[in-house]
Amino acid sequence: MYSFKPSQFLLVACLGLQVNRLNVESSNLQHSSLQHSSLQHSNLQHSNLQPATLETCPADVETLTSQLIRDLPSYANRVIQRSRRLNRTVDSFSYVLVAGKPEFAPLSLGPGQYSSAASVADVEPPKQVFITTLERQYLRGKAIESQHYHWLFLTQTPGGWRLALMFSRIGSSSPGRPPTPPRESSKGVIGQAVTIWLRDCRVGAIRPSS
Repeated sequence: MYSFKPSQFLLVACLGLQVNRLNVESSNLQHSSLQHSSLQHSNLQHSNLQPATLETCPADVETLTSQLIRDLPSYANRVIQRSRRLNRTVDSFSYVLVAGKPEFAPLSLGPGQYSSAASVADVEPPKQVFITTLERQYLRGKAIESQHYHWLFLTQTPGGWRLALMFSRIGSSSPGRPPTPPRESSKGVIGQAVTIWLRDCRVGAIRPSS
């Protein structure tokens, strides 16, 4: 099922999307993280407690992504299980079987870059990561597998990596049918799983690659 690059499916359909707000969102994430780090430093100075020694997230996005896709199915399935418990009327459910095939070559965001009064000259541009997930859905006792394509924008802030924005589209299970149009998916299952994983990574709760 991994015969195509995820960026090939996302490129054509995402050219017209409003992704240029990333500069502002990345700036807000970095400033918010910097304020949080300053507050933590101030609290430590006024406390007798010593800061815990934590294993930080990898600084390079390739190593970070290799650890992310290793853990992503289990994180995503926990998000799905929590959603099922909250919504007991749902008669269908799905599982993430595997995540993989990362790509890191960025796509051009096109013309019309967003500009604002706030200076974003010193803001590090988000890292673009493309991954796929293979998911299985059960409908009335029948298992249907589909491949999902995800375009992640990861921002390195003073407090660690964060998800700034994400787009996804679903490959068709029927031959000859195109994938679904891309949609903003930061609050979807995979988006939530990535956000939770990055949070755990920032506090040193992720095991390193063996």
